[in-house]
Amino acid sequence: MNRRGRAVAAVLLAATATLGVVAAPAALAATGQGTAQQARAWLPQPTGPYPVGTTSLQLTDDHRDDPWKPGQARKLMISFWYPTTRPATGNDRAPYMLPAAADHFGSAGSVGQSDLGFEPGRTDWAGIRTHARADAPALPGGKRPVVLYSAGFGDPRTWGTGLVEDLASRGYVVVTVDHTYDASEVAFPDGDLATSVFPALMAQPGLDMEALLRKTLQTRVDDARFVLDQLAGLRHDKQLPPGLAASLDLDRIGMVGHSGGGSAALQTMHDDPRLKVGVNLDGQLHFPGPDGTGVHLTSVAEDGLTRPFLLMGTQNPDSGSYHKQPGWDALWQHSTGWHADVTLTGSRHGSYTDAQSLLPQLARQGAISQAQLTEDVGDVRPDRAVLATRSYVASFFDRWLRGHDDHLLDGPSPRFPEMVYER
Repeated sequence: MNRRGRAVAAVLLAATATLGVVAAPAALAATGQGTAQQARAWLPQPTGPYPVGTTSLQLTDDHRDDPWKPGQARKLMISFWYPTTRPATGNDRAPYMLPAAADHFGSAGSVGQSDLGFEPGRTDWAGIRTHARADAPALPGGKRPVVLYSAGFGDPRTWGTGLVEDLASRGYVVVTVDHTYDASEVAFPDGDLATSVFPALMAQPGLDMEALLRKTLQTRVDDARFVLDQLAGLRHDKQLPPGLAASLDLDRIGMVGHSGGGSAALQTMHDDPRLKVGVNLDGQLHFPGPDGTGVHLTSVAEDGLTRPFLLMGTQNPDSGSYHKQPGWDALWQHSTGWHADVTLTGSRHGSYTDAQSLLPQLARQGAISQAQLTEDVGDVRPDRAVLATRSYVASFFDRWLRGHDDHLLDGPSPRFPEMVYER
């Protein structure tokens, strides 16, 4: 979203090397005669014992009108990330973004470009590869816990791939959800590219921010619940790679999300008992009033939760400890289930996303300014931020979905002195 939209939406959503940042290569890909060279970047390797597979699927909710495009059924793209039998190499590695989505994400005025501030057209987004093998068979071994992932306000589902791949490499089946017309762009199998409605909406005079943000959050919750509805039927779907459907343990489901996706994760927990646990990565839980001021709590903040959740804040000016955020503070006071709060020192809002690993590489190649980089991800060491995010999210899900407790969440840890712990 544009800067005005990000600043206002922050009142609710905070705007929307192994285990390290791999150094960008010296060679850059040329975009053509007489044009600037494109920057290249790589995702950090997953750390779990399993190779990773991925597959994508379109879902259509014939019983729900699209809230952003009335008169048409709600369509979503989801991706599965899961343990597989052998690692991907070379061209077997699935692309980070499909070409049409990558071109739009990197173009001037896209939500991604406006929000992050990288130079339009200067990055080879289509050239980034994941560590997953496309449409690979699932690793045999019985049912595995399922985790839904929801990206930030205006972000595509790909923007959390580093975290998602890591969870899959540790034995989870992760389902990433694109929120159509919210995400910067969503590429569908028929060639349709659905772009975000937010730039146009944010430019409207007299915009009622409370109404827009309530609608956005509710749409995301409805999307997540629809995906949950579909997962049971997908266990018999022949479109999925061999063994994947049978590996879904629908009695052990959690959700993690960043920014607006973090807000949606806890709100979906509140609204749907199928979610056993949730992690909120820097997503606020209060709305502004219609004029963009004031504090109006979400229902999850008003009512609290009876099941475990983890809050992970940043040092963005509108984030931090639960004490500093009215929505988080209300949730804390009203909840009876296990809960903890950590804040990553030196971080900014993008530090829990792929921005933390990709943008420093782009900055070294001149595709984003150092000042913009600091605004997006702060001055925390990228490798430490990635390691901390993966470790705390995995520790939480291992504890509550698998019964494996590494005690990282018992209190402050000498392993992560940059994480400020509160419980």
